Amino acid sequence: MRLSVVAAAREDEQPPTEALDVAAVADRLGYGEVWLGEGPTWDSFALAAAVGAATTRIALTAGPVPVSVRDPYSIVRGAASVEAVTGRPVGVALGTSSVRVVEGVHGRSRATPVGDLRDSAAAYVAHRRGEAYGVTGTHGFQRRLPPATGPLTIAAFGDRAIRIAARYADRMLLDLVSPAQVRELRAKLHAAGERPPTLAAWLPAAVDPDDASYAQLMRGVAGYLPVRGYQDVFVAAGFGAAVELAQRGAGPDELLAALPEHAARTVGLVGDARTVRDRIAEYAEAGLDEIALVPATAGDPGGARTLSALMDPQ
Repeated sequence: MRLSVVAAAREDEQPPTEALDVAAVADRLGYGEVWLGEGPTWDSFALAAAVGAATTRIALTAGPVPVSVRDPYSIVRGAASVEAVTGRPVGVALGTSSVRVVEGVHGRSRATPVGDLRDSAAAYVAHRRGEAYGVTGTHGFQRRLPPATGPLTIAAFGDRAIRIAARYADRMLLDLVSPAQVRELRAKLHAAGERPPTLAAWLPAAVDPDDASYAQLMRGVAGYLPVRGYQDVFVAAGFGAAVELAQRGAGPDELLAALPEHAARTVGLVGDARTVRDRIAEYAEAGLDEIALVPATAGDPGGARTLSALMDPQ
């Protein structure tokens, strides 16, 4: 099982610049890759460039980038720019995000998320091959930066997005899933293409969590309950009552109270080091190739306790 680290993931009450601390810990411990998610707080390419300047060797992946917000040209240019200034392999993750972010935060239409995902993926692959990309190519401008060399990742849950990942991606990304759901989604991925990409998942993680760490993980799960694309996944995980409340417009505190106490353990890696390693083995047996650790940082600055424990071969 390959382990990577997510330095910027969910919106919470921790200091925004904490993402740099998590990335620095991952780099120091020898993890191979760090993900810099994009959301209302961070521009993922700007954060990836900052992390590249503050670390020594770790590979960088920007995203998932919401494809309804950025046009294909800006995505390929962003990745190439970060690789040029950091000298580090840079990958891109593409995703459809949510109505709340795309329309609520950015004021852009999310009417055709799957079409936008397909267009961005096709453009990115064409750019790596040196072919024309975008709607009208480069209008005669010279391409002065080579393509980024990191993997193309596509975040997918639905059947159409999975087919796009099977066609274009080096890696497909899941988020907040149980081993049973990994097994089901991997089967769909393999049925969708002759050369399926590898399968990764962002999973919340806390080794020997204190109350603050576990509460942070639970708030992270609760924050995704109103997101339509995650609701079927959460129902399948046994959180149906909380999903119903989210659909009725319940607030964050009510949603958190409605989640079963074990919710973060169901879709994450929580417990002592042996328990977490056993849980990682469950995910591997279910067909996951990579876990991107989203470490709890409340009560564990930079996620150092969790990330250190999981790098330790003992």
